[in-house]
Amino acid sequence: MYDFTADADLAPAEMHRQLVQACDALTNGESDGVANMANVAALMWEFIPRLNWAGFYRVIDGEMVLGPFVGRPACIRIPMGQGVCGTAASEGKTQLVEDVHAFPGHIACDSASNSELVVPIMRNGQAIAVIDLDSPDHARFTAEDASGVEALALMLSSRI
Repeated sequence: MYDFTADADLAPAEMHRQLVQACDALTNGESDGVANMANVAALMWEFIPRLNWAGFYRVIDGEMVLGPFVGRPACIRIPMGQGVCGTAASEGKTQLVEDVHAFPGHIACDSASNSELVVPIMRNGQAIAVIDLDSPDHARFTAEDASGVEALALMLSSRI
């Protein structure tokens, strides 16, 4: 059994550093991408406070398909370029959204979500998946959170 305990009093930068370190330890040497995404979703849920959804959407045949996650049931398929996840994947750019209700074309999978951070996982210049974090808090995510999750996405790019 693994025991990666997150300290709720850590500064965000240190929390993200420890999250990446824990994810590295769990995924290093494991070739099954789904298993790696499942463990990383669970770790994000444990480490990152004030979430109501944490997980992955994978790029399959030109659309976003639900991957491993923690939270309420979610939309299974999202067209590329639509919603926050589809936009992040199609543009290859992190989407930090303070108010999802103001995001053009937002797809509401959980009505409790008010802010969202979506980071593309890139391989050979193409998005292969996104990390999706939702919060019931408005403006929950910061640039520091985006940087931390971008570091996680970079590490995962060869492991999923």
